[in-house]
Amino acid sequence: MRRRPGLSARLKLTLSYAGFLAVAGALLLAVVWVFLLRYVPDNSQGLLGISPNRYLLVRTFAPAAAVAMLFLLVFGLVGGWILAGRMLAPLAQITEAARMAGDGSLSHRIRMTGRHDEFRELADAFDSMLRQLESHVDEQQRFAANASHELRTPLAISRTLLDVALKDPTRDRGELIERLQAVNTRAIDLTEALLLLSRGDSGSFARESVDLSLVAEEAAETLLPLAEQRRITLEVDGGAARTCGSAELLLRMAMNLVQNAVVHNLPAGGTVTVHTETYGDTSVLRVENTGRPVPPDLVPTLTEPFRRGSERVRTDEHAGVGLGLAIVHSIVRAHGGTLDLVPRPAGGLVVTVRLPGTP
Repeated sequence: MRRRPGLSARLKLTLSYAGFLAVAGALLLAVVWVFLLRYVPDNSQGLLGISPNRYLLVRTFAPAAAVAMLFLLVFGLVGGWILAGRMLAPLAQITEAARMAGDGSLSHRIRMTGRHDEFRELADAFDSMLRQLESHVDEQQRFAANASHELRTPLAISRTLLDVALKDPTRDRGELIERLQAVNTRAIDLTEALLLLSRGDSGSFARESVDLSLVAEEAAETLLPLAEQRRITLEVDGGAARTCGSAELLLRMAMNLVQNAVVHNLPAGGTVTVHTETYGDTSVLRVENTGRPVPPDLVPTLTEPFRRGSERVRTDEHAGVGLGLAIVHSIVRAHGGTLDLVPRPAGGLVVTVRLPGTP
C-alpha cells in the first residue's frame, strides 16, 4: 500500500531534531555575543591596550561559529535521521502486522521485545486484539459449519423420505407424513434458535423493567407437565429480582435453563430448584438440578453452540439442537450480566445468572 505524498514521520522528526539543535547553537552564540563580545572595547587598542579589539575578535570568531553551526546542522540531520529510524522501528513492525491482519492473516503476532515503553504497550495491545479476533473468527467459522451441518441433516432426511415415497407408491403415507412433520419441526426449531441467538448477540431489543421471580414462575409453570412426566420435582422460591431488559428474551433464558435442568436429570426422583434474589445492585437467578456427575473439563464447552456433552445428549423428543445454553449465554451477555456453571459434587449443575438490578 503506497503512502500518500508528503513528509514522512521520520523526515519530520529528523528536521525537528536538526532544527532544535540549530536553534540551540544559535542561542549559544547569542549568549556569547550578549555576555562577552559586546563588552570588548571597539577601539584600536582593545582591552587594557594589549588585547585585540571587538572587530578582530568578531572576524576571528565568526568563521569558526559558521563552521560550528554548519556542523551542528549536518550532525542534527544525520543523527536525527538515525535516531528517528530507531524510534520508529517498532511502528514499522506494528504496521506490518496490521497489513498482514488486513490481508486475512490473524495468526501473526508482533511479540515485541525490550523494555516496557509506549511502543511495547501498543504492540502487546495489538497482539491481544489479534488473539481475540482470531478466536472470534474461528468461533464464527465453527458456528457456521455446525449450523450448516445441523440444517442440512433434516433437509437430507426429508429428501430421502420423499425419494422413498416416489419409488414405493404403496408405502403408508400416514407414516411418511408423520416422519416428515417431525423432521420439519426440528428444522423450524433449529432455525428459530439460530434467529434467537443472532438477536441476542446483536443486542437489538427494547428494554423494560422485568422481575426475574415472575419470569421464573412462568417458565416453571410452562414446563411443569414435562417435569411431572419425568417424575421430577420442580420448585421455585426466592424473592423479587428486578432487572432491565427484554421480557421475551429473559423468559426464553429461564425456560432454556429449566428445560435443561429437567431433561438432563435423573431418570426419576430428581429435583430442580429455581431461586431468585437481589444481592446488592445485582439480580440473581439460580437453577440447580440433580443428575449425573458432570466432568469439570466439560463445563466450559456447554455454552458453545452445537456442543453437547456426551453424557448430556438426549435421544428422545427433547434432544434439542445444542443451542440451549448458547442462547442463554448470548441473552445474559446482551443484558450485561454473567453466567456461571458449577458442577454439583453429587451430580447435576448449578447455573447462576447475575444481571444488573434496577431499583
